[in-house]
Amino acid sequence: MKVLFIGGTGTISMAITRKLAGDGVELYLLNRGNRQLEVPNNVKVINADINDEEDVKNKIKDLSFDSVCDYIGFVPSSIERDYRLFKDKTKQYMYISSASAYEKPVSNYVISENTKLDNPYWQYSRDKIACEELLMKLYKEEGFPITIIRPSHTYDERSVPLGVHGEKGSYQVIKRMLEGKPVIIHGDGTSLWTMTHNSDFAKGFCGLIGNPKAIGETYQITSDESLTWNQIYECIAKALNVKLNAYHVSSEFLTSVSNYDFEGSLIGDKANTVVFDNSKLKDAVPDFKTTVKFEEGVKKAINNVLSNPSLQIEDPEFDKWCDKVIETLEKAKKEIGA
Repeated sequence: MKVLFIGGTGTISMAITRKLAGDGVELYLLNRGNRQLEVPNNVKVINADINDEEDVKNKIKDLSFDSVCDYIGFVPSSIERDYRLFKDKTKQYMYISSASAYEKPVSNYVISENTKLDNPYWQYSRDKIACEELLMKLYKEEGFPITIIRPSHTYDERSVPLGVHGEKGSYQVIKRMLEGKPVIIHGDGTSLWTMTHNSDFAKGFCGLIGNPKAIGETYQITSDESLTWNQIYECIAKALNVKLNAYHVSSEFLTSVSNYDFEGSLIGDKANTVVFDNSKLKDAVPDFKTTVKFEEGVKKAINNVLSNPSLQIEDPEFDKWCDKVIETLEKAKKEIGA
């Protein structure tokens, strides 16, 4: 089997790249080579910017593929470009969408592929919906052999997944926990969320590559484990061997007092209780089973981050913002309660 990934070295795709390489699949990555040292030796890399359509067209002119997957397509123009490049070069085009595209607020916390797509809070999600709509149109009208994948919160060993963090990632929150400072948890921390380790995601995804059941279909790939945000942060604190000092703040308040995109990432996503029904995926990939519990996966992530200084990206601006939010709310409590 011959497979091409557009991207291939991100949080989701790196695990799939490693799995396919280990299985002996003839795999090509089309990217700018920024993380080439991490790519397995038997994977072929086509160094190119996918947005340079003519250059890509020339570099793949003698190639065709059983499957092509775009991990970095965020807007419909990217889909239009991919269609021009690969419509006659692949038997399957796989697109990474997002579970954040499902309707918000949710009308039913159990999410399946039939759940309505509608997110008025996040432009990112609306763009993904537009991409899906275009792909389905190309499938129905042009016979373009598409498969759409909707991941939810997928993580790997390079960062610790959280609900509230700054633009530089999650390390500053980890640092606050290590220092015994309070960390902000959105809402009261009791809403349910699903964290999926990228190695588990890879199992489901690889089962859909070249799978005839997958053509013209949409699949969500997530863990079957659902945790509250309080449980998630407790798992992180346990892995750090510290006591969690949680400070709960409503998502609406966080959205109103920051320049961070909490309206999208919280109101339009993480503040909602969601539990994913993976029955459709398991029907197409009968041996699919997630095995990495969050407590185990996040411990590996934390150990890796703490042992690699390059992953410890501090964010003093976010740190100060957290302190200001907490100080302001504590002051308000005293004034109102006086």
